[in-house]
Amino acid sequence: WVSEGNRGQSVEMSSVVKPKTRRSKRWLEERSPKVLENVKKVLFIRGGRTNETVMKAIKDLNALKKPDARMLQKKNILRPFEDQTSLEFFSQKNDASLFVFGSHSKKKPNNLVFGRMFDFHVLDMIELGIDRIKLMKEFKTEKCSSGCKPCLIFSGDRFDQSEDFRRLKNLLIDFFSRGSVDKISLRGLEHVLSFTAHCSQVYMRSYKATLKKSGGRTPRVELVEIGPSIDFSMRRSHLASEGLMKEALKQPKELKEKKEKNIEYNAFGTKTGRIHMQRQDLSKLQTRKMKALKALGKKRRRARDGTLSHEGDTAVKRKRIS
Repeated sequence: WVSEGNRGQSVEMSSVVKPKTRRSKRWLEERSPKVLENVKKVLFIRGGRTNETVMKAIKDLNALKKPDARMLQKKNILRPFEDQTSLEFFSQKNDASLFVFGSHSKKKPNNLVFGRMFDFHVLDMIELGIDRIKLMKEFKTEKCSSGCKPCLIFSGDRFDQSEDFRRLKNLLIDFFSRGSVDKISLRGLEHVLSFTAHCSQVYMRSYKATLKKSGGRTPRVELVEIGPSIDFSMRRSHLASEGLMKEALKQPKELKEKKEKNIEYNAFGTKTGRIHMQRQDLSKLQTRKMKALKALGKKRRRARDGTLSHEGDTAVKRKRIS
């Protein structure tokens, strides 16, 4: 057990310890903070009392998250909303920032707790009850390849109106995301997950996107349900404070885009810039030289020279006469 005052000291001492072997060095480097973090792993934990419905739901969710998931086979008597030390220990040991805890009791049957960690401490948790489930094996269709990045669809006003549902949406995006990508290929988009919120219910559906001929260049997309199909009901929630959530969402300086000065974009995406220059002296501005201008300049010079010589001769004659 580590008190609040000694927690920072223990972390500082553990970071000073140098690895003795190459394997331990790789282990520490893999778990050390990075500018671009690894894909978040999910830890599926089996409670002290579970039933067949909870175990089937955990196995199907584990299949959706593979290979970024790990499932603990042994039973663990935990109460996540009362004591979180065991969850934090499992998270740090398995290097997992997300977890799903399944349990079953008379008061809370078919119970799943979705949660995530920040610095190996519980950030927020949401408890969901399973009202209905249809497993993946009950859908006699071709499944998606393992490890593909799903497309997430959220429907319902509850995701914008309620704080619990808003945080649940954010948690599910963290749960099913597999890192950021720069470009998306239409052929690579084959898995679609839909979440619909109505009253206190959340309906989860899983589809496979198939491309059909449409007679044109763009193919026609059809969705085939592949499971699992689960109806959840919202129960308890443990949400992080605004200050802690702001600290968890803080990005390193290397990832922040540097603002370019005097550059703007209009509604059509055209890039315009503003340049600040000193006042120019137009008398020293060199223009383009043309042959026609050269000939005209020579004539003007000759005419000017002729008038000057004529004026000089008249002045000499006047002197002589005087």
